[in-house]
Amino acid sequence: MTIAAPVIAPATHATFFHGLSDPCRLVILQALCEGELTVTDLIARTKRSQSNTSNHLACLLGCGLVTREQRGKYAVYRLADARIATLLTLADEVTRDVATGVDTCTLNDRPSPSPEGRS
Repeated sequence: MTIAAPVIAPATHATFFHGLSDPCRLVILQALCEGELTVTDLIARTKRSQSNTSNHLACLLGCGLVTREQRGKYAVYRLADARIATLLTLADEVTRDVATGVDTCTLNDRPSPSPEGRS
């Protein structure tokens, strides 16, 4: 199989994937795959503080992975592009089928796999 070389600079890809590199941000993105949500909804999903959830949302906004719309006193978040949901599904498949050593990898600084216990 021939795979086309990416046309995006590796540093740009690294910044993009940084947005996906935290378990809390992944929980937020997975929740938004189901539809738009408020910060209050996302706090309940992540089980994190309002401040922590807002910081992760700021990262996701900065990376262009989510958008925000103000509706009265509420900010509503949604995925910036439906392909992000596809990317998360593909990541699940690749992790399950190919990246069998990811749970035992000691060569990188992986964050805790569970959003519980982090503030």
